[in-house]
Amino acid sequence: MPTQLAVIFDVDGVLTDSYLPHYKSWERMFAEIGVAFSDEQFRSTFGRTNRDIFAQLYPGEQMTAARAQELGDKKEYFYREIISENFTPLPGAVELIDALAAAGFKLAVGSSGPPENVRLTLEKLGRAERFDAMVTGADVTHGKPNPEVFLKAAEWLGVPPAQCAVIEDAPQGIEAANAAGMTSIAVLGTTTREKLSHATFVAEGHHELSPARIAELIERGATR
Repeated sequence: MPTQLAVIFDVDGVLTDSYLPHYKSWERMFAEIGVAFSDEQFRSTFGRTNRDIFAQLYPGEQMTAARAQELGDKKEYFYREIISENFTPLPGAVELIDALAAAGFKLAVGSSGPPENVRLTLEKLGRAERFDAMVTGADVTHGKPNPEVFLKAAEWLGVPPAQCAVIEDAPQGIEAANAAGMTSIAVLGTTTREKLSHATFVAEGHHELSPARIAELIERGATR
């Protein structure tokens, strides 16, 4: 590969089908404090950091930072319990990781989740060694749609943003990738094609992606 290219993967909904485990862990945490939590609320916050979710659900002074941290940690503990017993990788995710690594792409994770969740996911996939950088919610000040997580991943990889592609499943993630000046690739799953229409390319799944296809998309973006 004459020019070093990179792919930055979101985790939830891109490497693993984590929608139900996340929903169940939020539901369980809120049930412990007697608060109802609906699927509609979950969908509106999916892909954001815990602190951003609490800011949306509990605006103003109703939720202190310390309390948000305590409840967020409890929710993430429940999540790891669930995926430790029942983990579902996205079809084609492992194969795409292997193909990109073999083709010479640098690989990173850019996730809003805590590092413990991301590490466990990569371990469950059996592909932790394929990734050159891992940026999580603990490494950034601003969650998606702010581009910080992806810009930091590019910096840690040593690859210019214009030579990076981001694979995402959430509108906020696509917005963040675009704001970072990267090629944004959406995979359908947690939302509709219409809500992902601002992506450079929308794929039905990982089977529509390959090193050659991703390189072509990055090159096309660099020449615009």
